[in-house]
Amino acid sequence: MPTLVHFEIPSDDLERSEKFYGQLFGWKFEKWSNPESLPEGMEYLIITTTDDKGNKSIGGGMMKRQNSQQQGMTNYIDVKSVDEHSARVAQLGGKVIIPKKPVPGMGYFAVCLDTENNTFGIWQTDSNAK
Repeated sequence: MPTLVHFEIPSDDLERSEKFYGQLFGWKFEKWSNPESLPEGMEYLIITTTDDKGNKSIGGGMMKRQNSQQQGMTNYIDVKSVDEHSARVAQLGGKVIIPKKPVPGMGYFAVCLDTENNTFGIWQTDSNAK
């Protein structure tokens, strides 16, 4: 069954947001190690979270806000096929707002809107993604 695998937080001030979430939840941040896979000039921080026993939990990312003040957090759900689920999104009344894109060596994603204009992402793991 598809499950939540990643979240992204847009930020106007990465340093301020890192401090806030780090102090609030104890999250750890590190710069994305593959900057050539990002749009030019984009900084992306990987977020590591742990549960109350210290076990690694769901991971996330944080980047400079891309759109407007309306851009909120995006949750990514793991699916077997971004293509198939993108088609289903449209069939069910949603919209694909960022079509399938690769994250080289990791997989593919698309960003969608549900029928209530909430943003969510779909993620397909594929180590051959280019």
